[in-house]
Amino acid sequence: MKNKFSMKVLANDGVSQSGVTALEAAGYEVITTNVAQEQLQNYINENEITVLLVRSATKVRKDLIDNCPSLKIIGRGGVGMDNIDVDYAKEKGLHVINTPAASSHSVAELVFAHFYGLARFLHNSNREMPLEGDSKFKNLKKAYAKGTELKGKTLGVLGFGRIGQATAKVAIGAGMKVVAFDPFMEKANLELDFFDGQKMNFEIETISKEDVLKQADFLTLHVPAQKDYVIDEKEFNQMKDGVILANAARGGVINEIALVKAIESGKVARAALDVFEKEPQPEIQLLMNPALSLTPHTGAATNEAQDRIGLELADQIKSILG
Repeated sequence: MKNKFSMKVLANDGVSQSGVTALEAAGYEVITTNVAQEQLQNYINENEITVLLVRSATKVRKDLIDNCPSLKIIGRGGVGMDNIDVDYAKEKGLHVINTPAASSHSVAELVFAHFYGLARFLHNSNREMPLEGDSKFKNLKKAYAKGTELKGKTLGVLGFGRIGQATAKVAIGAGMKVVAFDPFMEKANLELDFFDGQKMNFEIETISKEDVLKQADFLTLHVPAQKDYVIDEKEFNQMKDGVILANAARGGVINEIALVKAIESGKVARAALDVFEKEPQPEIQLLMNPALSLTPHTGAATNEAQDRIGLELADQIKSILG
């Protein structure tokens, strides 16, 4: 194996300065040039890149894996790895790493930013006030007067891994009841840490998906991409009338056409989308729908999460390569 001081790490979709610093301190050369997908193979080979770090933009498919013999590690700064042919890479002897814990709380906070906004029509107010706040103040006040509180309501969580649990912790802090479904988990122990050193533990036993859908006033998805929709017409029909839901997981886990229909029927009051089936060009009917609160896939995009991601990747790279 090469001397590690000559090993090169290409962070093609960027990496935090904390990650760069940690890797450079360990003797690796870190390159943060953004190389276009079609030029990536040549760049890796010409520069003898050992570690390729990506987020969601760069794709690492079989052809790249086959044709870049210098690669030892593929790292994903984040959780989902649908842009990487993970099993194939492992078959070929590469290490594939990601950072499942680093962005959990960031996603949870974004979900609740959306929920609080939707509950009080902030997404609408913030559009309308600059346009008509001076001429139609009283009309807007009346239009957005029927807000709801989160405290005392039930949050349904589909998918109770790290991000689902982090979101449940925020919900408990907000005074909500939590019900959760996860096909791989019977129960989870949530430890909440408070500012003064106090801790509280909550044990959440998972229930059936149908029961979660029936009970939830607010619903959040934290599931991986999969073949079928997790929420389709059948699931919408099982929900309470007037539910508020959020998808900050993956585009394609909710049938967006069925979602629009559920909003039109009143089954879904309002919804938040951070991810879309057709990223990076979401359907116009979603972008224009006043019942939707929208963000451009920014769930993990906090300074704190990116710092944690960079440090976590650096730690894993150092432990693999020595």
